[in-house]
Amino acid sequence: MNGYRTAFFDVDGTLTTAPSMFRFLRHYLSAVGHPPTEYISRRRELKAMNEVGCPREATNRAYFASLEGADAGEVTALAEDWFREELRAGGFFHEHGVAALRRHQQDGTRIVFVSGSFPAVLDPIAEHLGADEVWCTEPEIAWSRYTGNLHRPPMLSAAKAETVRAVAAAHGTTPEHCIAYGDHISDLPMLRTTGTAVVVGGDKVLRTHARIHGWSLLPAAPVPPALDLPLWHTGRTGSLAAVTNEVKEVESV
Repeated sequence: MNGYRTAFFDVDGTLTTAPSMFRFLRHYLSAVGHPPTEYISRRRELKAMNEVGCPREATNRAYFASLEGADAGEVTALAEDWFREELRAGGFFHEHGVAALRRHQQDGTRIVFVSGSFPAVLDPIAEHLGADEVWCTEPEIAWSRYTGNLHRPPMLSAAKAETVRAVAAAHGTTPEHCIAYGDHISDLPMLRTTGTAVVVGGDKVLRTHARIHGWSLLPAAPVPPALDLPLWHTGRTGSLAAVTNEVKEVESV
């Protein structure tokens, strides 16, 4: 692992066992008073977009459009609550990805997250793992509320590769002296930009590229444990057992 100036990490599925954006969305919707069916409905809409071939950038934009009007301070506070619950429950972090990150930190390598998620969700993760920088999708906030729009294109695909080049240049190095980790096809441009790449999990396209280019492989993240969600509008906590199967169905995007 010695010799890398910067290690670029995707987050969801690479360092975590679960998609942070959706785990948080369930927590957020429940906390502000929505029934479990609201999350299921929103997740099904995004899944349907994926199934008809919409690019991931489009589903990412749709996710943030659904946050239109949300109070930014409340989102940040609830994201911190959500992350504390993930830590309490355990099993949120992918041990192989985190072990690689820790080795790079021991070598003095700069750790940079490059993720399609957003600051409210990523900041607690970055602080916990000790990341040096976070580059991600940036929702537009006006008058302390999410507008439903983005400041710039989502941090996916080509945007990840552009970020690698920009960060490397800013720190006086080149992508060839860096390493990248990713688990999804949208990470491929980033993986192809750095001098060394590591594929996490079983994505067939990424594994084909790994064989061709001699990239390393790490195991896929295990299935995360279920979380008890805050039902603050009823003053109690529930496991939502009655909708477990529906949630599992919509999570399979």
